[in-house]
Amino acid sequence: MGAAAPGGEDSGEDAGRDAAPFRGARDRAEHFLREITYPHDIHPALVPGVSIEDQRIRYGIDKPILVTVGLLIIAFVTWGVVSPLGVFDASTAALTWVMTNLGWIFSIISIGMVIFLLVLAFTRYGRIPLGLDGEEPEYSTASWTAMLFGAGIGIGIIFFGPFEPLTYYLSPRPGSYEAGSLQAVTGAMAQATLHWGVNAWAIYAIVGLAVAYVSYRRGRVPLMSSVLQPLLGGKSSDPGHRIIDALAIIATLFGTAASLGIGALQIGRGFQLVTGWSAEANTVALVIIGILTIGTILSAVSGVAKGIRWLSNINMALAIGLAVFVFVVGPTAFLANVIPGVIMEYVGSMPEMLSANMGQGEDMQAFLSSWTTFYWAWWVSWAPFVGVFTAKISRGRTVRQFVVGVLTIPSTIIVLAFAIMGGTSIWLQRQASQLDAQGSTTGIANPDGAIAPDGTVDSMPPAPEIFFRMMEHFPGYEIIVPVVMVMLAIFFITTADSASLVNSQLSQKGNPSPNRLVTAFWALCMAGIAVVILLAGGQNALQGLQNLITVTALPFALIIIAMCVALVREMRTDPLIIRSRYEQVAVANAVRQGVQEHGDDFVLAVEPTTESTAEYATGAEFDSTAEEVTDWYVRRDEDGNVVEYDYATGTYTGQLPVVEADDADLDEGDDPKAE
Repeated sequence: MGAAAPGGEDSGEDAGRDAAPFRGARDRAEHFLREITYPHDIHPALVPGVSIEDQRIRYGIDKPILVTVGLLIIAFVTWGVVSPLGVFDASTAALTWVMTNLGWIFSIISIGMVIFLLVLAFTRYGRIPLGLDGEEPEYSTASWTAMLFGAGIGIGIIFFGPFEPLTYYLSPRPGSYEAGSLQAVTGAMAQATLHWGVNAWAIYAIVGLAVAYVSYRRGRVPLMSSVLQPLLGGKSSDPGHRIIDALAIIATLFGTAASLGIGALQIGRGFQLVTGWSAEANTVALVIIGILTIGTILSAVSGVAKGIRWLSNINMALAIGLAVFVFVVGPTAFLANVIPGVIMEYVGSMPEMLSANMGQGEDMQAFLSSWTTFYWAWWVSWAPFVGVFTAKISRGRTVRQFVVGVLTIPSTIIVLAFAIMGGTSIWLQRQASQLDAQGSTTGIANPDGAIAPDGTVDSMPPAPEIFFRMMEHFPGYEIIVPVVMVMLAIFFITTADSASLVNSQLSQKGNPSPNRLVTAFWALCMAGIAVVILLAGGQNALQGLQNLITVTALPFALIIIAMCVALVREMRTDPLIIRSRYEQVAVANAVRQGVQEHGDDFVLAVEPTTESTAEYATGAEFDSTAEEVTDWYVRRDEDGNVVEYDYATGTYTGQLPVVEADDADLDEGDDPKAE
């Protein structure tokens, strides 16, 4: 015969000790017998969740963020144009300091986010929906999978796909394997997969999960500062909140600008191959950035969202077609044999690859600075952009579904893409090499057929050229080059358009339909940063990219760690978690009472506790009126005044003038939220 009060939990056993509202006061059972008024007369365990669409929010341009960040970016671009060498020297010095002293932060994030997300997914928190109770996913599993699939395809695969594995094949991570050996084949592709696989998507996933939870479950606007509200407190107009969102905008600007820069470089190289134009590569890239930025701005101000989505779908089909083409006309048997080996090598060597650190000598420091740590920083800078995207398409899914899907679906695409592209470039290099009985390179038999003519990394062509050098060995090269240029141009425009939209939302208090002129402004800022990256890097544009990304991503890396703390703090008091605690304790108490009083013959019942049965009260140690479990679902109007809300019908029912609005939760009337 179990007993459950109208609110409450825990029998005094271990259950409930880890949540702040569980105070340990046995007499709370009697407290619940008296009249309790919860916000809108609903117990925190029964709140179905709060959706951002159901909130009354007055959106508007956040002028302090827009003006401050905008002026900083304009000043930076001006500096970069006037003194590109000065930018390069300053960023190089900053990069050296960050890598030497704080590079470990990026390593911790890359490893820690995977562990953190898996713990959330496969514990009780995994059942929490990213939406209201009973809400169905907005997209079918097939559509959701396709969109995540598309998120894993971009400029990077075409640019780095054949270039990065070949680099590791010729110049391995220090202490790993012999350059040009048979082991280097799978080892090189496994190293590239590490940088683009599960660890990268874990960084995106934590931001996406946090944004989806606070927006579709807690009813707050999709801002980075909203995620940190449990830690920051105060109003969303406070300096701390605005600094958080400003840092997210800056990280996104530099991260996406880097992709635009390398995309422009590769389009430029393809244009030179098609036309024979002999201008300097960076000059061509700058012209292309200008042209494509105009296309991006036209897209932003015209609002042709359907057209952009249509182009994106075409691009995804072209990318898949390109990979299939390379697989079929390229070394099909070699690739079919090597892909399973790459997967096993990736899984087996992951601990060793992740354990590489700056304390292992200068060679390792140089490798990590140029590759692994740089990639972790790049993904951190992309996290606000990709995180908001994954949040939007994952509404209605559970935490477990979100984590498993986001970690596995895009990563699988990455493994296959890098195995096909990188495997093909390595195969071409080996075909032109002299090999001994163990399959190790001993020399170059055909320099004209090798991508690296003398078999060393120093003889490799410039990174933007390697994809085209690889494709010229296969039929249809004259057709493939223009198609790839079109693909890269579409990637450029859709990426810039989407990233500008996210930045526009961040600078307009989370407005889902932001001002188009502000969106266009951020597109111009990204183009300006891409130009500076190319000018500052000079002949080595990748070095300029690495310098600026790593330095600007560091502050947001710290924000991601804080997001984890804030997310767990809120999930511990989620209605589903409170109910699950009630379920466990109620059954445990009922069974104990039943056995004590009736032996084998008893049934469970739900009834209020009395003085004699208070020790079996389910919620004896839970304070269901505590602010931390009730304040977040108090409803307010656009001006921050508390209003009545009927959860049964999902409607606002009027004003409650007797209840004063807590100014600590408001944004001076502009952005009232149920905090």
